[in-house]
Amino acid sequence: MSIWKIQIKIEGRNEYAIEKERELVVDYGKRLITSGLTRGTGGNISIYCPERKLLAISPSGMDYFSIEPEDVAVIELSGAQLEGAGKPSSESEMHRIFYERRPDIRSVVHTHSVFCTTLATLKWSLPPANYLLAVAGGEISCAEYATYGTKELAENAFTAIADKKACLLANHGMLAIGNDVAEAFLVAETVEHCSEYYYRAKCVGEPVLLNKEQMAEMLEKIPSYGK
Repeated sequence: MSIWKIQIKIEGRNEYAIEKERELVVDYGKRLITSGLTRGTGGNISIYCPERKLLAISPSGMDYFSIEPEDVAVIELSGAQLEGAGKPSSESEMHRIFYERRPDIRSVVHTHSVFCTTLATLKWSLPPANYLLAVAGGEISCAEYATYGTKELAENAFTAIADKKACLLANHGMLAIGNDVAEAFLVAETVEHCSEYYYRAKCVGEPVLLNKEQMAEMLEKIPSYGK
């Protein structure tokens, strides 16, 4: 054991010292339910700590309102679990791939939200029918189907997101990423809202889409909104 780890244990702190991330996973896990982004034990959230090269990820199959910080799994980028009473989410592969390949990403949020999943079941992309989609970087693609929890699904999601901040997962749900958990969660909420607007518009007619110039203007304006 390293001197650093011994020192942490002597001081009575968690060995891997990412308690803040574990607490945020608990908090935002509850928000998944209260915001309607998922139901039951569906979906998952992770937060990456680059200083430790560790991530905190929601445990598999647990009710979000029963999860405590000590239940949240702490894993390495290799997938090895270091701490946590709960088993890491079955989708940890789909989280880790972004931390391994995208140094700007600090959080991943996966949901089974109704309208995103509806579009994903149709294997539709989400075009720019609303300016708010600029929060996610513009038009959202639908990743090719693969069995949940597999490396194939992780690769498909990574390919589909490309330079955006979200994608739909065919016959499954959606995935959002961000520079922190607040951004990833905002992206997930916004993409769900835009999916609902698009779906409802499709029910009565053909939505009018923003053109490239209009979306480019929004992509320039959105980062400074509220600042």
